Amino acid sequence: MIDFELRNVDSEDIEDLLLEIEASFQIEFVQNELIYINTFGELCDHIIQKIQLNNVNDCTSQQAFYKLREAISSTLNTDRLKITRNLLLKDIFPRSDRRTTIKILENKLEFKLGILRPPHWLTEILSMLLLGSLIWLYFHWQSGLVVFITSLFGFRIAQQFAKELNVNSIEELVEKMTRENYLKSRRNPKTYNKKEIENILINWFSDSFDLEKNKLTRDTLLR
Repeated sequence: MIDFELRNVDSEDIEDLLLEIEASFQIEFVQNELIYINTFGELCDHIIQKIQLNNVNDCTSQQAFYKLREAISSTLNTDRLKITRNLLLKDIFPRSDRRTTIKILENKLEFKLGILRPPHWLTEILSMLLLGSLIWLYFHWQSGLVVFITSLFGFRIAQQFAKELNVNSIEELVEKMTRENYLKSRRNPKTYNKKEIENILINWFSDSFDLEKNKLTRDTLLR
């Protein structure tokens, strides 16, 4: 779909991030559309240009917080004023019924939050099994294939029963919502704030590829 690379970053990882950007801003890149994009600034401008919505000068992060606060208040039957940005998620989502509670919350928000993960030790074990199976395929493909399929199935089961939080606070969750579900986090999903988009993309690319935010500028080369 996309024919460009960010230096020192796997092109498939960029492809995955672009798919998430498409979903968040409800746009679509066609084949070779970005082939002539050379810098990060050009990419930001191109994405902004593709968002054909009314430009409104308001704060999406603030709207996302209010939407999240109302949904949590309704889900937990608690006073919304007690839900602050610095509140820790582990304090309001006990591990025992965390999956069920968050599923209810997601239904109220009408989009997935993606804040649960398996424990790191389990992910590491399954990753080693997967890597080992790929090596073993060269020596005994039948048993290597069995381990390969088993490890993939293990990843799927682990994710289905995941209870560990991958964000810590309401503030971090609001940032994640604003980034990954931009339009759905807004009061009016048919509007956007043009001034916010570039900063959101800077944070998104920096966090995804472990880059220093101050080094990701409009002149940063993507090839």
